[in-house]
Amino acid sequence: MTAVVEKLDDLGRPAWIAVMVLGFILFWPAGLAILAYLIWSGRMTCGGMGSRWERKMQRFQDKMGRWNAGQSERPQSFTGSFTPSGNRAFDEYRNETLHRLENEFAEFRSFLDRLREAKDKAEFEQFMTDRRNRPTPSTNPLASDNSRPNG
Repeated sequence: MTAVVEKLDDLGRPAWIAVMVLGFILFWPAGLAILAYLIWSGRMTCGGMGSRWERKMQRFQDKMGRWNAGQSERPQSFTGSFTPSGNRAFDEYRNETLHRLENEFAEFRSFLDRLREAKDKAEFEQFMTDRRNRPTPSTNPLASDNSRPNG
């Protein structure tokens, strides 16, 4: 079996594809098994794709490691993802500034909530005033005809 695999490897990817298609034509489970083997063994990767994927995974793992390492240095309220700069004074200044900005943001949000509440209340009061000042339509259609003389 290894001799067949080595021979197909020597012939290249088109030979593997031909064998796989032939396997699907003759007996579909064989074609499926060949396809699974090609994917599992990495023979169907695009040129250099495997190494690029490995580099991406390595970068992702590095980022996650830095993020987990810096997690203990961040204040509890901070939700961003900054890595330590290496300068302790700067990191403290950045954390204090971010904390101050978070507090200002919370104050601003409460100000906007109060402003929206006041606007809603003013609009509702205007609606009620307009509603009270509107003449009520009479329910009796003959009541409006009382002003005409009979006859």
